[in-house]
Amino acid sequence: MNVHVWSRDALPSSTPVPRRTRWRRFVERSLPTVVIYLMIATLVCVVLFPHVVKTVPSGHVGVLWKRFAGGTVLNPRELKDEGLHFILPWDELFLYDLRVQSVTDTYNAISSDGVSLTATMNIRFRLKHDSIPALHQVIGPDYIKLLGPGIASQMREVIAGYTAEQVYSTARQEIQEKIRERTVERLGDKMMEGESQAASYSVAMRDTIILYDTLLYGIELPAAVALAINRKTEQYYISEEYKFRVEREKRESERKKIEAEGIREFQTIVSQGISPSYLRWRGIEATLQLSQSTNSKVVIIGGKDGLPIILGNVDAPPSATDTPPKERSTAPTPATPLEPTPPAGMSKPAEKAPTPPAKAQ
Repeated sequence: MNVHVWSRDALPSSTPVPRRTRWRRFVERSLPTVVIYLMIATLVCVVLFPHVVKTVPSGHVGVLWKRFAGGTVLNPRELKDEGLHFILPWDELFLYDLRVQSVTDTYNAISSDGVSLTATMNIRFRLKHDSIPALHQVIGPDYIKLLGPGIASQMREVIAGYTAEQVYSTARQEIQEKIRERTVERLGDKMMEGESQAASYSVAMRDTIILYDTLLYGIELPAAVALAINRKTEQYYISEEYKFRVEREKRESERKKIEAEGIREFQTIVSQGISPSYLRWRGIEATLQLSQSTNSKVVIIGGKDGLPIILGNVDAPPSATDTPPKERSTAPTPATPLEPTPPAGMSKPAEKAPTPPAKAQ
């Protein structure tokens, strides 16, 4: 018996091939090509992803520029708001900040009296949403470089109407307000003009930018001028101090005059109401209060009408009827009051013995 060995590829065409085998053959033949295509597609996606997928951050808006469809899209409704957006890879998206912005810069100016000074100014503003496309087409993202010098020009015109002293000290708030008013008025005169596919347009700058403040942070004068202004201010306050002193002395003089008039009226009223009997009574009260003190003391009784010397008329010369003052010491008043002794219980004083008569010599 003869046995013939047939290979898989040499099988007769009439023999059916399994489906699994056919897919395996297709994969084996197409796998290298599929891998190459996948690598190319991945590379293209990686390269084009930043140009196709755009993210608009918070507080911003995007203006679309179409390379093959007329350039800048001027319709405010087609602005790209916050979020994720997909654009064609050959188009571009420009972002603008709609939040309040602050720009600080230093400019030179000359006052009305010819003093050259340096002013540091801060500008606070915000862009309007619907005017962003026109602003982008006419000025572009560098609009701040055009806004600053324009406001600086208005600042120089305003400062030229004031002296260096006014700019340095008293008129700063007024200058700030005038700069803002003139800038807003000037922005209304300046127009942004351009043409689109639909028609031409003309937009005022004040419809594009909302100007909040123009603040003067600092004014720098020449050292000699600043020193002279400081000296003048110092002398002014010294003069005000002297005026205050003079006014104070006048008030003090008025106070003393009123006080003297009050004392005179008091003395007049009191002198009319004080009598010798009233003074004698007050002297007796003072003597009683002094005798009731618990401290050791010496009470001096004497003077006119039995008053203490400290209250009596001690300056007048003594008369013939006046008795010389007697000194007596008093013991401290006991803590408990003593009860009076009845006359019956009191002992009689001892009688003096008679003095013997003197002997004659």
